[in-house]
Amino acid sequence: MSEQQKIDSLNENSLEFVTMLGGHITALDVPGKSCTMEFDVGTQFCHSIDVVQGGFVTAMLDMAMSHCVFGTDETIVNVSSLEIKTTYLEPTRAGHMRCVGTIIKAGYKVAFMEGRLYNSEGLLTATASSVGKLVRAKN
Repeated sequence: MSEQQKIDSLNENSLEFVTMLGGHITALDVPGKSCTMEFDVGTQFCHSIDVVQGGFVTAMLDMAMSHCVFGTDETIVNVSSLEIKTTYLEPTRAGHMRCVGTIIKAGYKVAFMEGRLYNSEGLLTATASSVGKLVRAKN
């Protein structure tokens, strides 16, 4: 399956909360183990007028990281977060965002991932690191 076919498949099978945040995958780099997602977040996910609530920021970072795992290894059927740490560098304001998830290292049962969230001007607003438990399809 080509990278574009994987992107199309992941976007077509997207969960409702991804759609609610205006999320979709725009790029997948299988050899580089990275996934780029874009989001269009409305003010209904904000506090203080237009600042996106931190849980939604973490959710976007988590989505990009987990989609990277699914997009780069077809044997994986589930990723469960064992640990996730989010660092908020700037206020993330409602609007268009780009999020890049990468796999730092993956074994048979565990993956170490990182995510970066950028606003529409390209300013890095938040980062995350995560450890995920991998569940593989049975042979």
